[in-house]
Amino acid sequence: MKAALLENLNKPLVIETDIEIPPLKKGQVLVKLAYSGVCHSQIMEVEGKRGVDNYLPHMLGHEGSGIVIETGEYVTKLKSGDKVILGWIKGTGIDAGGTVYCQGDKKINAGAVTTFSEYAVVSENRCTRLPEGIPMDIAVLFGCAVPTGAGIVTNMLQPETDSTIAVFGLGGIGMSALMAIQLYQCKRVIAIDVNDDKLNLAKSFGATDVINSSLVDPVDAVMGLTGNLGVDYSVEAAGHTHTIEQAFSSVRAKGGLCVFASHPATGQKISIDPYDLILGKQIKGSWGGDSNPDRDIPLLANLYRNGKLPLEKLITNRYKLDNINDAIDDLKNQRVGRPLIEIADI
Repeated sequence: MKAALLENLNKPLVIETDIEIPPLKKGQVLVKLAYSGVCHSQIMEVEGKRGVDNYLPHMLGHEGSGIVIETGEYVTKLKSGDKVILGWIKGTGIDAGGTVYCQGDKKINAGAVTTFSEYAVVSENRCTRLPEGIPMDIAVLFGCAVPTGAGIVTNMLQPETDSTIAVFGLGGIGMSALMAIQLYQCKRVIAIDVNDDKLNLAKSFGATDVINSSLVDPVDAVMGLTGNLGVDYSVEAAGHTHTIEQAFSSVRAKGGLCVFASHPATGQKISIDPYDLILGKQIKGSWGGDSNPDRDIPLLANLYRNGKLPLEKLITNRYKLDNINDAIDDLKNQRVGRPLIEIADI
């Protein structure tokens, strides 16, 4: 099969066409990929910002869609011919761990889910059956961006009527959070980013106010919009320590809550004023929006079918697997929203 491999940090991925597919172990599923997404997590991995990488060379990608070709022993959740969503968030089923591919005598490592390839050997618990009425390209977003971003709102925040909320960072996760906020009756929804195109798109998703944080201090701007009180909730999805700090500073005293989904480079630390905690401001991280894929993806898919999650607006550019380095570069330099890798017509 063809696959894009990370062979050296801070170098382009290498496209290889003669990767051998290993036999399935207990609890594994062989999936033919239709589409893959590209996330900032892959940029971090390529640049070595996830810490020491002991697994080079290895495969990448953690959100995709495809069709089951074969199932390993003890797999009960899926069968051959099922269309599936692949994601990094664990669902039900066996957690079979990683696998090893071969290219001649060379060993190629892979985690429990990878998607930058024509086929992938995946753990059963990283697969969710594709709900009816969800196109295979849109399905990719249910592997990471939607359950994380929307899950922060629907599983963790559940904002009250007439509350105020700010979203820092309008990538796939931030935009998914913004769309989910429209399921609630928030009084003020503030979208914050450095890209005017994304801010304009945020308006179509229901943002009442937008702030370009490259032009103004976003904390001052949020305070100005809220009578110097701060927002009831903030969601941080920009991926930087300073934006986590800004999102926390933007929530109100006596109960304001900041939830961050981003994971800055390993070793970086956030700095917050302890007095803000004494005043009652709260901050917490999110592991995939507290989502359970088998529970939440059908619910989110129903919202998409009913027109309440216009996810097609998030996919701005499409690439072939051979051009995956262009997709990574465009995402890194904020030229695209959520890049989509077209792998096979299924």
